[in-house]
Amino acid sequence: MAFRGPKVWLWRWRRNPLRRRADMVEAWVVLGAWLLTVLAGVLAGLVTARSVEYSLARERVEWRPVVARVVGKAPGTSGSDTGTGAGERVWAKVRWKVADGSSHSGQARVAPGSADGAPVTVWTDPQGHLVTRPASMSQAHFRSAFIGVLAGVSTAAVPFIAGRALCARLERRRMDHWDAEWARLGPQWGRMTG
Repeated sequence: MAFRGPKVWLWRWRRNPLRRRADMVEAWVVLGAWLLTVLAGVLAGLVTARSVEYSLARERVEWRPVVARVVGKAPGTSGSDTGTGAGERVWAKVRWKVADGSSHSGQARVAPGSADGAPVTVWTDPQGHLVTRPASMSQAHFRSAFIGVLAGVSTAAVPFIAGRALCARLERRRMDHWDAEWARLGPQWGRMTG
């Protein structure tokens, strides 16, 4: 086991006659990698969070609830003896009209056993296509923050891993140089001390 002395912070930046050019190169690589990691992670996280927040806000403005009517009888029975919970829904065909008066149809979740013509609220986009209910303000804040953090961490990983790989390569080169120097100078040590 090799003896290691106390850790000295910023030793690569201090004047030292034993410091090699490779030590300074490694110091700059580490500094650059950390700066890029922080900068890329923060910027990517903020841009992504803002983009998601804007997209979800636009959905809240553009998507509208529309009253649709069930076409035919929905599967299942409406009684409590079916074993389905109060919040359970089944898929059924529904039809609705949009602002321009055109009729649309599609599949939506309705209460089991809903009768033909029973009203159900569905959400549509400006073209009249079925969409999910838009995220509330609190859900939008959570989603944008969560996705922003994921994007920031993922983006920050690239310069961090690249910096670590470059430092490992520099370390291997330094060890190869030391091995070559030891192979050249090592045999002379035996003659000097003997």
